[in-house]
Amino acid sequence: MSAATVISLKEYLETSYRPDCEYLEGELLERNVGEFDHARLQLLLGRYLSNREKQWGILVLVEQRVQVKPNRFRIPDITVLTGPPSGPIITEPPFLCVEILSPCDRIQEMQERIDDYLAFGVPYVWMIQPRTRRAFVYTTDGVREVK
Repeated sequence: MSAATVISLKEYLETSYRPDCEYLEGELLERNVGEFDHARLQLLLGRYLSNREKQWGILVLVEQRVQVKPNRFRIPDITVLTGPPSGPIITEPPFLCVEILSPCDRIQEMQERIDDYLAFGVPYVWMIQPRTRRAFVYTTDGVREVK
């Protein structure tokens, strides 16, 4: 990730970023985006899940702001809800957050992101490494690799 920029919460919420940035207690953090493997997997997985929205009773969103704490906003690659959101930013725990690793992602930063989701009450977090084709499911009970 690139260096952080310090801004107010008000400024963050009133500004559009392309691509959108995460906000962590005053720091604006750019996300790693634009890699082929990441973009392709995000599209395919998002399409797979969205094709099952009616059947499974879910709502699938891509790169949607999730407010995990009053002054912490994360942007999962894919967010799955069990009902419509109450506003333009997700303020209640989603059913699932999916993070697809990019080559520049650091494990420590990804673990912090996963910890934020779990502490917020997200029951399932998927972390997928497209280049090695490894996937992990995180819950409050721990982590397991999916084979």
